[in-house]
Amino acid sequence: MKLFVWGYMVMALAACGKSSGGAVMPPPVADTPIIKGADISWLTQMESQGLKFYNSSGTAMDCIQLMQSLGINAIRLRVWVNPAGGWNSNADVVAKAKRVKQLGLRLMIDLHYSDSWADPGQQTKPAAWASLDSTALVNQVHDYTFSVLDTLRTAGVVPTWVQVGNETSDGMLWPDGQASKHMAAFAAMVNAGYRAVKSINDSIKVIVHIANGYDNSLFRWIFDGLKSNGASWDIIGMSLYPPVDSWQSYDNNCLSNMNDMVARYNKPVMICEVGMPADQAVVCQSFLSDMISKTRSVTSGNGLGVFYWEPESYNSWQGYKLGAFDDTGKPTAAMNAFSH
Repeated sequence: MKLFVWGYMVMALAACGKSSGGAVMPPPVADTPIIKGADISWLTQMESQGLKFYNSSGTAMDCIQLMQSLGINAIRLRVWVNPAGGWNSNADVVAKAKRVKQLGLRLMIDLHYSDSWADPGQQTKPAAWASLDSTALVNQVHDYTFSVLDTLRTAGVVPTWVQVGNETSDGMLWPDGQASKHMAAFAAMVNAGYRAVKSINDSIKVIVHIANGYDNSLFRWIFDGLKSNGASWDIIGMSLYPPVDSWQSYDNNCLSNMNDMVARYNKPVMICEVGMPADQAVVCQSFLSDMISKTRSVTSGNGLGVFYWEPESYNSWQGYKLGAFDDTGKPTAAMNAFSH
């Protein structure tokens, strides 16, 4: 999701957080319920401006603890390479990730490979990478991915999932990795990220994330192209931001797409982003409840979960109106979908 845009189970580990050899490991996922997640990447920036978060009774709470009390069991955090102001930098992400770990929540790291927003409309190279050719960019993707995750590992945090790119509906690091022009290069970048993730910890699951989860032709085009060019991934990620008046048809199409992805590529699926206007909370609750139910119904348990994008944003923070908190900093009825 971009600002202002509207529209495996893994084997249970012997001990939570540590392997028998003492290495830092992601929390075990086996025998756990469906993932109910929230991307709260704005959190530290909001806190720095004095914004607070309240439960339905009006009691101020730590935002991550509040999310957990609302049924959220996983957190997603985006990472930018060299962001202006420092928000979503490695240091900012580590600070948030440590708080996530302390509460025992699972973590998804969303690598944008940009200094700012990466989405279907823009996949701008980081300024420091601007002069790199395609081969050098592939190497840079590997080294940068490893560096981010190694910094987290040093801080005692290993994520459960890592996105190699954000909403890469036409590839990443344009123009070199633009899928419509250079699918092989895009696949090489995905593979570079995949190798880096697995070199940190082989149990981390790699997600390739595409927008418009209702658009089966888009997903077939991207993943057929990646497959034919030898790319590796573990999970297919989707975004879904349906219109208020026709969300049911979007949910139905998304379910059909999820089942097709599982059948076609033998990979599970994750809804990595959803959202709906905050002033449509009751409709949003129905949408979320239906989306969670449909994700549960995906063939052979291959629907892993649903993440809301920046639900904690309120009072049109940064001009964004699709949060799930009201103007007083309390969760709206939309968040009830995660606890029911």
